[in-house]
Amino acid sequence: MCSQVVSESEQEELIDRLEIFKIHGRDKQGRKILRIIGKFFPARLLSVEVLKRYLSERVYPRLGKKAFTVLYVHTGVQRSENFAGISALRSIYDAIPANVKENLQAVYFVHPGLQARLFLATFGRLFFNGVGGLYGKLRYVNRLDYLWEHVRRHEVEIPEFVMDHDEDLEYRPMMDYGLESDHRRVYGAPAVDSPALSIYSMRCIS
Repeated sequence: MCSQVVSESEQEELIDRLEIFKIHGRDKQGRKILRIIGKFFPARLLSVEVLKRYLSERVYPRLGKKAFTVLYVHTGVQRSENFAGISALRSIYDAIPANVKENLQAVYFVHPGLQARLFLATFGRLFFNGVGGLYGKLRYVNRLDYLWEHVRRHEVEIPEFVMDHDEDLEYRPMMDYGLESDHRRVYGAPAVDSPALSIYSMRCIS
């Protein structure tokens, strides 16, 4: 997963700075939301052990002992840059405490695309199933409009590049299934040495 030498403290600072994991907002049932932006995940720079420790110390405790949901945004994810690998995902999943798995009620998977669907249909059933399993809680969300049926839209920040892509899908629906490439717009990723995520316009949809 980690192919470049970065100290553990620097890795943790990077996770914080990029806001890969952010707990904010609630769904329509009043449950906390853990928002994860896949495009912000620098797989080449993070080790599995650092990530597991970060989640254990800084994310899981903040979720408390109540039910919660995950909002995972897959928009713009590149396998070469953002995919941790099957073994890493399995290791991270196995390290999730049993009570956290049980309290997770749903995973809203925004802009899944064909490759992600095929991957989860193949490996999701194998690795993320069973009692309290992640696979059975997946909810594919092709458009943001469908997300607002489950999530309080005024409470969740969505990066502008996600909304731009969503708008493109309205007019070019075949992009949803990997049948049409998008050469017209190139989305930039947050620079590793950027002091903040200011290069992305984050706005609360109203």
